[in-house]
Amino acid sequence: MPVLEGPIRKMTTDLLDPVSYQLPVGDQMLKLNPLIGKEIAFSFAGAISCIACGRKTKKSFNQGHCYPCFKRLASCDQCIIKPELCHFHEGTCREPEWGQKNCFAPHIVYLANSSGLKVGITRASQVPTRWIDQGAIEALPMFEVVDRRTTGLIEHALRSFISDRTDWRKMLKGDPDSVDLVSIRAQLMRQLEEMVDAPVQIKDEAFAVPSTLDTVCHIRFPVHEYPEKVKSHNFDKDAKIAGNFFGIKGQYLMIDGKVFNVRKFAGYEMEITF
Repeated sequence: MPVLEGPIRKMTTDLLDPVSYQLPVGDQMLKLNPLIGKEIAFSFAGAISCIACGRKTKKSFNQGHCYPCFKRLASCDQCIIKPELCHFHEGTCREPEWGQKNCFAPHIVYLANSSGLKVGITRASQVPTRWIDQGAIEALPMFEVVDRRTTGLIEHALRSFISDRTDWRKMLKGDPDSVDLVSIRAQLMRQLEEMVDAPVQIKDEAFAVPSTLDTVCHIRFPVHEYPEKVKSHNFDKDAKIAGNFFGIKGQYLMIDGKVFNVRKFAGYEMEITF
């Protein structure tokens, strides 16, 4: 059987029908779609390489970082998870140059249907990658925004009406029913306009422009069979997972009734046989 060895990284994707997946393994790329329906095994070698600096670490922080990088990098700060807490304007960004490049790039606020309807944000350059990574079967932009903090403020306001979370277990049990994202977007726009404490930036087109795009992005994932019960595999507790490869959704691999989030184990050195 073929064998690949090396630290794994977040899967790369192409929006085809279905989504095309490749897994970075060391310096190589493993095409995963042709392997679905076949036997595959992942064995954790016991070493973790930081995805930022490459140093060996006994424990992974924030999806593949060593502790020093976790504490030092702006990409690991709390405002990445809660962008409304961005503190760049206070002069306290961990890496101002990184913040200028990444947080002041064009962003979007969007609606997606993954485990159900949700609101989310991402850099415009990450469309449709972000939607694929969340396991969304359909998505639609809501606002085009000049910076990350403003998207966070808009998302925070929208939480009054709609969830901003994906239930990953529910997402991995099958596809949700399709919804009319265009109509829902119009309804949410009206609700935002009626909010007394809505972010000022929403009403200022210098900051946020409502999207007029009515074409919904539809996404189909390469899944032969969804698990009846979602069981998560943890390589820190069990170094190996092996069996029939049932499919991929979001950043999850489904193998013999178990699933694991590739992104969570980024930097883990694996031996993969297939």
